Formats: sequence, C-alpha cells, structure tokens
Amino acid sequence: MAGLVLETLHGKTWPDAVERWLSEKSDKASLNSDKCIFRWLEPLLDGYDINDINRSVVDAVTKKKRATGVKNGTVNRTLALLRSVLIRACVDWEWVDAIPKVRLLKEPDRRVRYLTHEEASALLNELPEHLSHMVAFSLATGLRKGNVIGLCWSQVDLVRRVAWIHPDQSKTRKAIVVPLNDDAMRVLTLQHGRHAVRVFTYNGEPVIAATTAAWYKALKRCGIDDFRWHDLRHTWASWHVQQGTPLHVLQELGGWQSAQMVRRYAHFSAGHLAVHAANLPVLMVANARMQVVGPEASV
Repeated sequence: MAGLVLETLHGKTWPDAVERWLSEKSDKASLNSDKCIFRWLEPLLDGYDINDINRSVVDAVTKKKRATGVKNGTVNRTLALLRSVLIRACVDWEWVDAIPKVRLLKEPDRRVRYLTHEEASALLNELPEHLSHMVAFSLATGLRKGNVIGLCWSQVDLVRRVAWIHPDQSKTRKAIVVPLNDDAMRVLTLQHGRHAVRVFTYNGEPVIAATTAAWYKALKRCGIDDFRWHDLRHTWASWHVQQGTPLHVLQELGGWQSAQMVRRYAHFSAGHLAVHAANLPVLMVANARMQVVGPEASV
C-alpha cells in the first residue's frame, strides 16, 4: 500500500515482533494460519517501528483487507492477530508504552449449518469411496478434518472401541478420547489392512486433502449449498443434541474447552425445559374465548 511503509528510525520493528511471536507461539495449533496472516501483512507493515503503528495505520490495514472482498470475519481474524501482537509487545515485552485501539468489524450471527439425515445419505452416496468413508467417520465421531485425515492406526484400539487425539494434534492442546460407535467401527473395519500407518487412504497412499474437486462436485449434485467440511462437525453435534445428549457430555465428546462453544447447539433440544414450561396455568377454550384455569380452579 502506497504511503503505508515508513522508515524505521529506532526501537523494535514489526518484523521483530513477528519473529518473537512465532518463536513463543511455536506450539500454537493455529500457527500456520498466523503465518498466512503475517505474510499478508508483511508488505504493509514490514518497515514499521512498533511505536509508529498507530490508529491510522490500523485503519489503513482494515481498509486494505476489506478491499480484497473477504467477509468481515476474515478481516477480523487479521485484526485480532495484529491486536494480539501489539498487546504482547506492550504488556509482556515492554517494547512500547501504549498501543492503538483495534476495532473489529460487526459480524452477522451465523446459524449452525448442518445436514439432515436425508442430505447426509445423499452426500455419502455421491462421494467417491475414500471420501464417503471419511465423511461417515466424521459424522460418527465429530472429529475435525485434520484429525480425520491424519488419523493413524496407533491412535485406534478396535478391541476397546476407542480412538484418541494427542494433545499436539488437538486445537485446545488437550488429549481427546473418541468413543467409537457402530458406524465408526464399520468405517474402520473397511480401512483395516489398506495401509500400515494411516487409516484413510486413496489408491494405497495416505489421503492428504479432503475438500477436493470431488467433494464440491458431490455437494453440487446433491443440491447442498453453503456447506463446509467443518459443518460435518456441526452436523454431528446437532444430531447428538436432537437425540438428547446433554450439552456437558457433548462438550467432553467434542473436546471443546468451554461450555460457551456448545451453547450454539442448545436450541436443538428443549426436552429439559418442557417440565418447567408446564408450570404455567392452563389456557382453556370456552365459547371461542380463552380462559385461564389456575390452581385455584381445582380447589
């Protein structure tokens, strides 16, 4: 961006901050995402002293990112990382005395996107075999795409009907125990013997990507719009709640760190509220008019 890069005169620079951030966050699950954002920011902030990154600079970054046509959520991820680095530079590293306020853009409330059982069946039938098996396993376990793609036989115990995700493979950096239901077991049985190390393969080699052209073509043939691979996890969670799985159990099954993350599925089940909804007086219809029949009516 013209006019955005300044000559560094003193102190620590933005590249210094990026280098230290990457060093201190080397075990962060989303580090690759951070690196992508840093690469995008590089031509905009590469020549800046940390002290010179002020509100006008932040606003220029916001304007530049919005001009790429991405959604507000994508813009916010860039701004949130920029803000996090600046906060650390101020609070932890003590490189600067103050930092500018970084305002995130308003994001619309996104509904939970999930498949009906009919849509899921149609998708499984349209996908090539290896992707169909991976989707079925995702719907049975709720595992994230990367965990399914990278699943190894050393992480599976078919006798005990359990799999596990190691802490360094988990988004929360905590181990996840994955109970294997009948559907998951059927999928794993079909994969057994195909590869010595990895569970899911294609033409004898480990799968390296799931959202391929075949995935998108199958979605199109099924008439399923606005659906990402990660929405398979939303589908798994939604089905669980619809079948009565308590939210605190779902949280543990899905490996979510906070209860807030599973509250988005609460509206799929109101069974635990029904007994309380029945506490109100009964409305009776008489002569086309409504009457309130309270507890005193039975006295």
